[in-house]
Amino acid sequence: MDSGLRQRLEEASERFEELERLLSDPDIISQRQQFQQYSREYGELEPVIRAWQDCQQCQSRLDDSQALMAEKDPEMRAMAQEEQRDASARLEELQQQLQTLLLPRDPNDERNIFLEVRAGTGGQEAGIFAGDLFRMYSRYAERRGWSIEILSAQDGEAGGYRELIA
Repeated sequence: MDSGLRQRLEEASERFEELERLLSDPDIISQRQQFQQYSREYGELEPVIRAWQDCQQCQSRLDDSQALMAEKDPEMRAMAQEEQRDASARLEELQQQLQTLLLPRDPNDERNIFLEVRAGTGGQEAGIFAGDLFRMYSRYAERRGWSIEILSAQDGEAGGYRELIA
C-alpha cells in the first residue's frame, strides 16, 4: 500500500476516534448544530475506517501465515499457504474498496432536485407516456430510499400527466 495513502488513513482513523469522543461529550450533545456536523462527518468516515480496520486485520493474518511458513510440519505449511492465498485475495479486495471509498465526494450528492415531466406533442399518448415516465422515475427513487414530493400536477385527458413537477 502506498505510504501517502497509509498516512491519510491513519489521520482519518485519528479523526474518527476524536469524533467518537466528541459525540459522547454532553456539552457537544447539547449544541445541536455542532452535534449534527460531527455526526455527519462521523457517518462519512465510518465505512472508510471499518474497511481500513479490516485491511489491517487481513495484513496481520498475512503476516502470521508468513511466520507459519517456516514450520517444518508439512500440514502446517500447507495450511499457512492456503491462509496466505485467502488473506492476499481479501487484502486486494479491501485495498480496492478503500481506494473507492477515498475518492472525493461530489458536492451535489446531498442536494435535492426538481423533476419536471411534460407531455410533448402527440396528444393523449404523450400524456400517458409522461405518466409512465414519472412512475419509472418514482420507482427508481423509492428503491434508492429517496423521498418524492409532487409539487404540482396537471392530469392528462386519457390518463397520465400533461405536466408534473416533483
